[in-house]
Amino acid sequence: MFLAESNGTSEATFTLLGFSDSPELQVPLFLLFLAVYSFSVVGNLGMIIVIRVNPKLHTPMYFFLSHLSFADFCYSTIIAPKMLVNLAVADRTISFSGCMVQFFLFCTFVVTELILFTVMAYDRFVAVCNPLLYTVVMSQKLCALLVLASYAWGVVCSLTLMCSALKLRFRGFNTINHFFCELSSLISLSCSDTSLSQLLLFTVATFNEISTLLVILTSYVFIVVTTLKMRSASGHRKAFSTCASHLTAITIFHGTILFLYCVPNSKNSRHTVKVASVFYTVVIPMLNPLIYSMRNKEVKDTVSKVIKTKLFSH
Repeated sequence: MFLAESNGTSEATFTLLGFSDSPELQVPLFLLFLAVYSFSVVGNLGMIIVIRVNPKLHTPMYFFLSHLSFADFCYSTIIAPKMLVNLAVADRTISFSGCMVQFFLFCTFVVTELILFTVMAYDRFVAVCNPLLYTVVMSQKLCALLVLASYAWGVVCSLTLMCSALKLRFRGFNTINHFFCELSSLISLSCSDTSLSQLLLFTVATFNEISTLLVILTSYVFIVVTTLKMRSASGHRKAFSTCASHLTAITIFHGTILFLYCVPNSKNSRHTVKVASVFYTVVIPMLNPLIYSMRNKEVKDTVSKVIKTKLFSH
């Protein structure tokens, strides 16, 4: 039985529809996505380098931020190059194994980013509410364990969903109405019972969203209460400056994920889903380095110093 199901799936052909339903937009979209992806790569790798070369940035917050940039770089790189190729060529086919690999890697880094945002919220909570104990609480060992746990949970969630997808059967020619192997789009094409896969996808997405949002909201409730107790205006400004970038980033990221995965599919048209997916797979990885660097003097100074060093060296 399993062999028959495996043979049926291996013979199936998958094509990523992408944005081919709008041929007049192929060239403008290719140029737009290429520019956005290029900025994303430069921004995220640049952020990692800046944090590494400036000793002043060797703190828990920037340690987490460097891994956030790495996750952004990875999951945008898993999606964007294939999307650009599909905008440029007529053949948009992808094998089932290729689809599974893309989904596994993408899901791993998206879930990792979700957990990293939560870890960063806890870091801000300790920094604002317990500043005198900050260096003791946020030790190097704890920071390393939190980052390792983020990647490990990403792998666990991805393996769980991928194993359920591997049990699905597909036959003949299948058109995925998306620009990457997004699981809900893949599930809708299966000719076997998909109830378990749908339930797992909804459960994993909802659990991760609710649990991480609860930790983030609880952290920020304590941060707001602590900030309101501060008597000095400079204390208020410092607390706001510390948290503003993080709040902006998590609002954009979590808002998009909630819109896509934690409401019934019938609520959103496939076109709306694709546009929202572009936002969190390509645009958000570009925005995060901008959000975290625009309000940060030390990051700006390091970037300026590196640029001047390179210019004068030539």
